[in-house]
Parts: sequence; C-alpha cells; structure tokens
Amino acid sequence: MMHQQRSQAWLSSSGDTEDMTEMSRVLAPRLAHFAGVARTEHVTRAAREMNVPQSTLSRAMARLEQDLGIDLFARHGRTVSLTTAGRTFLASVERALAEIDRAAEEIRADADPATGKVAFGFLHTMGAETVPGLLHAFRADHPRVRFSLVQNYGEAMLERLRAGDLDLCLTSPVPDAPDLVARRLDEQKLRLVVPGDHPLATRRRIRLAEASEETFVTLEPGYGLRRITDDLCRQAGFRPRVAFEGEEAETLRGLVAAGLGVALLPPPTVPRPGVVELAVTAPRAVREIGVAWLTNRPDTPPVAAFKKFLLSRRGSLLP
Repeated sequence: MMHQQRSQAWLSSSGDTEDMTEMSRVLAPRLAHFAGVARTEHVTRAAREMNVPQSTLSRAMARLEQDLGIDLFARHGRTVSLTTAGRTFLASVERALAEIDRAAEEIRADADPATGKVAFGFLHTMGAETVPGLLHAFRADHPRVRFSLVQNYGEAMLERLRAGDLDLCLTSPVPDAPDLVARRLDEQKLRLVVPGDHPLATRRRIRLAEASEETFVTLEPGYGLRRITDDLCRQAGFRPRVAFEGEEAETLRGLVAAGLGVALLPPPTVPRPGVVELAVTAPRAVREIGVAWLTNRPDTPPVAAFKKFLLSRRGSLLP
C-alpha cells in the first residue's frame, strides 16, 4: 500500500519538469546497483561482484522501490526474482547504462593523445589551401588525430565556440571578448578586385579613395570581411555603394568578373580570369587572422597539441 501511494504521488506530478528532474537525480545513483542485483538475482553475490557491502546494496534496493513506489523484486530467502514491473524497469535501465558506457567511451576516445579528436572551425577563404596545409603539417607528428571541420563566417564560429561545438577556430577580425582567448597569427593583404575591362584594370595599385564612386559587391553584414571593407572605406572617406551581398569570396569574384561591381578581397587560391587585382596603397588594407578558444576551458591532449602547433605558426600561417 505504501508503494502504491508513493507511486500515485509521483504520477500525479509526472507532468512537472522539476519533479521529473528530481526523480532522475534520486534514481540515477542506484541504477547500476539495481542492474547488478537483477542480473544475479542474489544480493550477496551482487554485492561481492560490485565490491559494495551487502547491507548497502540491500538498503539501496529498498530505497529504490520506495522512491518508485513499486515492488521490483520478489524475495525468496537469500535470493530474489524480478517482478513484472522489475523486468520492465530493467530493460530501460540496461539501455540507459549502455548509452552511458557508449558516451564515456566516446569522450575517452576523443581525449586520447594519439587518436583523439579536435573540433576546428575556420573561414571559408582558408578552406582551399591554408587549412589543408596546416592539417598536413600537424599530422606529420600526430598522424592519428582526428578532426571535425567546420567552415563558416567569424561570428557564427564564435557562437559555436561558445556553445561548445568547437575547440578552436581561425577567424577574422581577431575577437576581443572576456569569455574568449584570442591570439593574432598572421595578416592577409586585401586587394581591390575590378573587372578585366574596367578603366582601372590598367593599374597595378590604387588608393581606395579613388574607388569611392564605384559600385561594390561585398559579403553580407555580420561577416568579418564585410566589417573590414566598411571600415577601410570609411577611413578612405566614403561609404561604399553596395549592389550585391554574398556569402563566399569566390562568388564575389565571379560577380566582379561579370562586371557587376568591384570588391575588396584576399588573394585567390587560383587566379581567376576576367578580373584584375590591384594593390591598395592607402589605407593599409589587411585583415588579421587569429585563433580563438574559450577562456578557462580545459583542453584535451589533442586539442592542446593542435593549439600549440597553431601558435608556433605565427607569422607563417598563410601561404
């Protein structure tokens, strides 16, 4: 009767999230003990196999039944057998314990110094050449370390870093935030890209102010390169007239080649026909590339090794 009353009390509040969280907290420490007793159907033998005092195990089973409000075992002297409710509960407990074991094995594997995993984010413009080169060089000394790679724009990567989806990211501009550690690694010159038949295409270099009347194609707001473009144009004394906004630098080059505007872009991996790239003499047109990670977040050995490797590439990160 006590068990039935206790069960009704739990069931009456089963829709309440706080009560269900409390139930999980109460039950969780006893699940492995329950599975051990259920497997052996003998408290003494289970206590010996799990290396816990028999009295402790007996009290734990009694308390578990009390908290659930259901009899899980039928007692037969020194032995026990599962009730129907006990068999139903055991099936779920075994699945839960197996999932915990799987998760524990996964995180141990990810932290293994030789074969662990690094979740690494980087800018789209670094995906064709820079990052493959970095990974090739790193794996010369760490051939079995695995990587989960994410390409995105800077702000989106910082959001994923804060969410715990990434261990490290290469980004630009180099962030300045109290919850992040960021280190400048290198800088990349930006060029004014113009169509091949543009009047400026005969030039090799240009002051950005000379492009104040041009139509620009840029990345969308929120992208680091867009902020840099807007800031450089402001320094040159004008606000760019934007006709097209995109999400990827090589798409912008294609728009320029089609005669739809000019753009401030980092050097291409492979020269693109139909455009001319001019050195910008003023203002100084560069974007800084840095690596960022969460403040006070412990590193696994593979993450620590890759972080050390990236920091050793200061000044030589880019081809």
